[in-house]
Amino acid sequence: MKPFKLIAALPLALALSGCLEVEQHPAWIKGEYAGKEDPRHYQTLFHNDKLSWNAAIVNRNNQQNEYNRANP
Repeated sequence: MKPFKLIAALPLALALSGCLEVEQHPAWIKGEYAGKEDPRHYQTLFHNDKLSWNAAIVNRNNQQNEYNRANP
């Protein structure tokens, strides 16, 4: 009798496990994103200056290049 109860309870447990899924996508109102707009790095750290942000990224990448660092 015990295996029959276990087999009968298994579909119920599987059916209820899918009901706890929470919606993780933000809402769209009138076809537009209704969430908070995230600022870009160049907007917050470099006062909206894309060129200085790009120069900082290129400089950081050059410092991480072993070929450039090893050659005297």
